[in-house]
Amino acid sequence: MIVFLILTGLFFLTISCLYKYYSGCVDKNSSELIDVEIKEGTSGINIGTILKEKGLIKSEVFFKVYLKFMNVKGLNAGYYQLSKNMDVDAIIKALQEVSTYNPNEISITFQDGINMRKIATIIEKNTNNTYDDVMKTQSDQEFLKELIDKYWFITDDILDSKIYYPLEGYLYPNTYNFKNKDVTPKEIFIRLLDEMDKQLEEIKGDIENNKYSVHELLTLASVAHLEVRSKTDRPKVVSVFINRLNKKMSWGSDITTRYSVKLDDTRALTKAEYNTINDYNTRGTHLAGKMPAGPICAMTIDTIKAAVYPESTEYLFFISRIKTGETFFYKNESDFNRKKAELSNENNGY
Repeated sequence: MIVFLILTGLFFLTISCLYKYYSGCVDKNSSELIDVEIKEGTSGINIGTILKEKGLIKSEVFFKVYLKFMNVKGLNAGYYQLSKNMDVDAIIKALQEVSTYNPNEISITFQDGINMRKIATIIEKNTNNTYDDVMKTQSDQEFLKELIDKYWFITDDILDSKIYYPLEGYLYPNTYNFKNKDVTPKEIFIRLLDEMDKQLEEIKGDIENNKYSVHELLTLASVAHLEVRSKTDRPKVVSVFINRLNKKMSWGSDITTRYSVKLDDTRALTKAEYNTINDYNTRGTHLAGKMPAGPICAMTIDTIKAAVYPESTEYLFFISRIKTGETFFYKNESDFNRKKAELSNENNGY
């Protein structure tokens, strides 16, 4: 009887020691995080194999027995970051939580002021899509009609054949995370449009009650955004454009000329480019009293608000000191021309 009790005691002591050893962490001093992918439908048995291959547990057999004996359920699929300093219980607890970690996740930044050509270049650089893939998607008529049905701020205005890029000005600039490099242009566009929807929600009523359409407001905002650096100056710039519209004057914006000839570098415009006649170039008289065909860049909510809530002024002209970004506003052309002459050398002729 005594021998039996001793043997039984030794048995349970051995089991206890084995349990303590195999359920313990592989390396309590390790701080390295190891990526583990558990695919959908992976069994508990196979999870043990994965963990052993990653060096996260001491025995896959023990892990499998443990799952069965403890009736462990609810191990999730996904990407996890685990460490060798975690014991079996900690690893199981981690796998029972829904993982938000994704090592393949990518982050893409779309800065304000960029146009669709730049957006396409950024997407090509950061994903598995080509520039042409992006351009094809943003002009896909069926896709555009789906967007018109989905978003209150997108209308048939974007289908105008005069517009270079239908979604220009509608994609909100920000930094976004996507699941991986296989993200499609459609998924990217919808993400940016969802953000635009969110940003516009606060002023939706004032936009809908405005004398100008959403498309026109975004057009006003986009040109003002590129014309001056200061956020506080943009409501004044918008007022200049509105005043010129009311007087049947053209906007005379070099920014629109650059866009009209698809010039992305900073070189001086040529005389021929200034004289280009199309639905974006406001330098000539052909658009007197009219806006360009559409927005010309991505812009932030502050600039959109400048278009929705412009200052009330009598200004018809403005010019900026390129070096400092300081902008000067004038009611008459003679005062404007004097300032322009004064800044000519400093502004390289502009």
